[in-house]
Amino acid sequence: MPLDAPRRLIGTALVAVSLVASTPAEVVASTPADVAASPVTPAAGASVTATALPQATTLTQLNGLPQDTDTFGELSGVVVHPVRTVAVHAQPGGTPVATLPAKQLGSLTWVPVVEARKGWYRVLLPSKPNHVTGWINAKGLKKARSRYRAIVKLGARQLTVMNASKKLGTWTVAVGGPQTPTPVGRTFLLALMSPKKKTYSPLILPLGTHSQTLDTFGGGPGTVAFHGWPDRKVFGQAVTHGCVRVPARALKVLAGLPLGTPVLIAP
Repeated sequence: MPLDAPRRLIGTALVAVSLVASTPAEVVASTPADVAASPVTPAAGASVTATALPQATTLTQLNGLPQDTDTFGELSGVVVHPVRTVAVHAQPGGTPVATLPAKQLGSLTWVPVVEARKGWYRVLLPSKPNHVTGWINAKGLKKARSRYRAIVKLGARQLTVMNASKKLGTWTVAVGGPQTPTPVGRTFLLALMSPKKKTYSPLILPLGTHSQTLDTFGGGPGTVAFHGWPDRKVFGQAVTHGCVRVPARALKVLAGLPLGTPVLIAP
């Protein structure tokens, strides 16, 4: 029987980081120390120095890796976690072109599988460009399955969270404005962040996708996230810088989902 991906315990596993923003921001604006380079375990026979490779984090741009071509397809829910930093390849057994750290933004790295071959998984990565994927060796990975998925319909300004075939809730939300639209396609819950200082939301849930019109925002890489908002009047409007603002109840439900849970953002 498939196992659920590890759940996060609010109050014990919240990440204590500060979001640097002088006004209510729409994207992750901090650079936590825990995304710095960490020891690398390259694939056997790798012909490059893995420590010189870029890391597949929300802070980086990666080149030479395949794109996810089925951007609106339903993911299986299979997610994997590297117990230590692993090499990322453009094809199984090829030369490593990046590394995937075990942790980023204060959370364990869990990424969804989009394709599997013997001994290898192709996974969605949290880096730019959006929809970038890479192959990682199955050795040294923890594997789980998330029954959950979150669906955002931009036109309807609506969020629905599902547990298999059971609907956990549907809420009216605020989405990106005309000049800063919320990027479409399938992505995933990347991390759970709790600002040290009181801000516009008690929790920030970064996704594995970025604004396509803002290269940076508030000092960060333009990472799109789910988060709350103090003024309920915004819900139902297209007014954000790309993030999805959600009501308090929806934020609580989202915060209980396993990392790596698929998120589909539809037009």
